[in-house]
Amino acid sequence: MRRLALTGLALAMTTALTACGGSGTTTAPATAAADPAKVSGDITVLTNRTDLVNDGTMKKYAAEFAKVYPGVRVTFEAITDYEGEVKIRMNTDNYGDVLLIPNAIAKGDYPKFFAPLGPAAELSRKYQFTGSGTVGDQVYGIVSFAAANGFVYNKDLWTKAGVTAWPKTPEEFLTGLKAVKDRTGAIPLYTNYKDGWPLTNWTNANGSVSCDPKADQALVTEDPWAAGKDLNVIDSLLFNAVHQRLTEKDPTTTNWEDSKKFLATGKIGAMWLGSWAIPQMRAAAATAGQSPDSIAFMPFPSQAGGSFCSVLNPDYQYAVNSHSTNKAAARAWLDWFVDRSGFSATNQGVSPVRSDPLPSALKPYSDAGVKLIELDTSRRVTVDNIDKESEVGLKSPDYRQKLIDVARGAAKGDLSGLLADLSARWKAGQQAAA
Repeated sequence: MRRLALTGLALAMTTALTACGGSGTTTAPATAAADPAKVSGDITVLTNRTDLVNDGTMKKYAAEFAKVYPGVRVTFEAITDYEGEVKIRMNTDNYGDVLLIPNAIAKGDYPKFFAPLGPAAELSRKYQFTGSGTVGDQVYGIVSFAAANGFVYNKDLWTKAGVTAWPKTPEEFLTGLKAVKDRTGAIPLYTNYKDGWPLTNWTNANGSVSCDPKADQALVTEDPWAAGKDLNVIDSLLFNAVHQRLTEKDPTTTNWEDSKKFLATGKIGAMWLGSWAIPQMRAAAATAGQSPDSIAFMPFPSQAGGSFCSVLNPDYQYAVNSHSTNKAAARAWLDWFVDRSGFSATNQGVSPVRSDPLPSALKPYSDAGVKLIELDTSRRVTVDNIDKESEVGLKSPDYRQKLIDVARGAAKGDLSGLLADLSARWKAGQQAAA
């Protein structure tokens, strides 16, 4: 299972949370005692990984944690509709001791709900991606891992279609998709339109096209859908793939769980996702009696200075509830899980711990010289405000679902009109947020 996309309802709930939530919170920092034997208490950890709770994986993590912190008892609460339920619970004090920060919570509101974990200057020496959780000079969330972005694809299928080299341009990629369709009969590219949230991952390619770490900052002043800009290239590729009938025939019937086995068995050619999806696809291949090695990863079809680039997008951040009465125990779990559990490597994500090696699934990226870049998100609060005022919804599937509908002829319009509308709305958002 994956994070749920930010919807219009989530935006509405963010407003409610800002008005109602966080009252009476404490600014006491979450620190763990130097001596693990002195840390005790019962804590509840909220998670979106219902699969890992149901199959006992999280209990195994807790058992390992207990060897270091025998006085702490960990209880997991797995939530299917994590975004929807947790943001409602955050109108109260009862949202666990350790939790994943919901996407709907504006970064500027972190101090209202979460205990500070330490100064950014100090924590950034040990951890990457701390900018995502930093407000002022304090860090409120530590990233679980960062996913590299790319197309998870069935390498055997693409080889059968005669495509063995990564496409370097959107045009080459579309040609490759057509070869997959014509020579194998498989669905070349799967959008996961119905589930919605996979469409939001296309926004995470912003920065990969231009190989620009400041691509997020540029959203504050520039037109993201102007000719040649990253989101223009990204959305044009998706539109053209659908328009050329290189995606599923009826996107309203897509299914995320089914898509994994379809890709694993060669019925789907590729899906735009994060590196976290690789182990899930490989597990699906093994279950279907196929070779897990057939599942591979390719970067967005664009190069800057002769190199492919892939933005590292931080996944959910771990935080400590500012209302927790066992902050030392909560912080002990957070630190252990990030530093010592190996969770990021298992999910083929880049660890937030600077000294950790890259995950094995990214070795082809490393061998090919793909540049992994981290975006400067220091103006993310402003970007979020612009996005809210514009009603575009960069974290929502809505506008790309509309793009797909227009591309497949289910709604009126064309690509140029769609991009012009997005540009106009974003400009209005920039003016309103100024």
